[in-house]
This record gives sequence, C-alpha cells and structure tokens, in this order.
Amino acid sequence: MSETTAASETAPALANGKLRVAAIGDLHVGADRTGDYRALFTDISREADVLVLTGDLTNLGKPREAELLAEDLRAASVPVVGVLGNHDYESDEVEAVSAILKGAGMHLLNGTSVEIGGVGFVGVKGFTGGFGRRMLGSFGEPAVKAFVAESVSEALLLENAMRNVKAGRAVVVLHYAPTVGTVLGEPEEIYPFLGSSRLAEIIDRFKVDLVVHGHAHRGSYSATTPGGIPVFNVAQGLEKPTGQPYALFEV
Repeated sequence: MSETTAASETAPALANGKLRVAAIGDLHVGADRTGDYRALFTDISREADVLVLTGDLTNLGKPREAELLAEDLRAASVPVVGVLGNHDYESDEVEAVSAILKGAGMHLLNGTSVEIGGVGFVGVKGFTGGFGRRMLGSFGEPAVKAFVAESVSEALLLENAMRNVKAGRAVVVLHYAPTVGTVLGEPEEIYPFLGSSRLAEIIDRFKVDLVVHGHAHRGSYSATTPGGIPVFNVAQGLEKPTGQPYALFEV
C-alpha cells in the first residue's frame, strides 16, 4: 500500500449509524514486562467496534517488544488502527517493529488511511515544534532548519492522506499533540517537544470529526483545534470519562 492509498474494512455500526471507537496511547510494552494487555483488548472488543492506538506502542522500539504486543493484539476481535510514537523509533528498528505489528493485523498508519464502517481513519506520527506564535520557525542554523523541516514533512503527510479520504466521517490519529490545549498540565518548558500547531493547521482544512493523540502523559484530556475540531489526549495514565485506561467515542 502506498503512502496515500486508502484501504477499507467493514465493521458493525450502532443503530444510529455511528461507530464506537476506543482509543489509548503509550502502552510502552517492554521486553521485561510483568503483565500483558490481552484482558484489556478483550474488554475493548466488547465495548467498541474499532481500537485505535496512538503511538509509543513499545518502550525502546525493539522487535521483541513488538512481538509481545503482537501476541496481545490477537486477543482483539475488532479492527486495530494506530500510529507509531517516538519511543518506537529509539532502537532504529522501526521497519522491523512495523512489519511485526502489521503481521498481527494492525492497520499501521503513516501518511495513510483506512476506512472502517464508513469512517476514514487517517494517521501520522506527527512531530514537535511548538504551538501558535511560539512555534519554531525555519531560520538560522542548518540543524534548526532540519528540525522544522521534519515537522513540516509530517504535516504534509497528513494533508496528503486527508485528501484521499472518501468517507463522510474522519478520525485523525496522531502521537504528538496538534494543540496546546491537551498538553496543559505538563511543564511549560517542554511544550515545544509535545507537538506542533502545524498539525492543527492541516486538520482545520478538512472535515474531521475527531482527533486523538498520546505522548503528553500529564496533559489534559480534551481541547479543540483553532477551527473547533475536538481533540482528545488518550495517553495511558491520563484520567478518562470511562474510568478505564482507554477513551470511548461514537463517530
């Protein structure tokens, strides 16, 4: 599948035609873990029609960690959609990690989309850079320009993927935050490393029903883009209305 090709999959819808979407991020599966996520994924499969994972799926980006998560994912009886996070890149084995998760049936999105039950799920990892007027600009040393170029590249990946969505409803899946509203609660000094407004600028150009992301473990649960699109931080450890590790939405 190319970087902008959209796949499709069926899933049951509620009587009102909506899809139940469970979302959680920052699983941080490690090779030395003492538990697993099988019971959680089984529970989610009873409560939702789709499971969305918002990155940092592994702790150090090692293939063995991805294999352990892949074993757990087989307990999910609903489609699984997600993106990678910064932790998944740590060991420079992202291709192996990606292949393992895709082999377990996960729709791993990286500038791609998948349609499930009439909803288009679009995903990129995103990147850092800051928010609003304090967003880092491409000026000065080559290292700064390269940093900003990565942020712009992720935003363009998202834009290209959004242009290929044919469904009437859309969910954007990110790791990094697109708005400062969902990082509130984190130390202000690290805001620029938690996301970028460039992502929100792209999102607000399209019809998007829901945005979910992770990464900001001590951030805030909900906010909106400048254009009013709802954004939810579903990082594990953040309190959610369900009282569970995951958030649940109807789209």
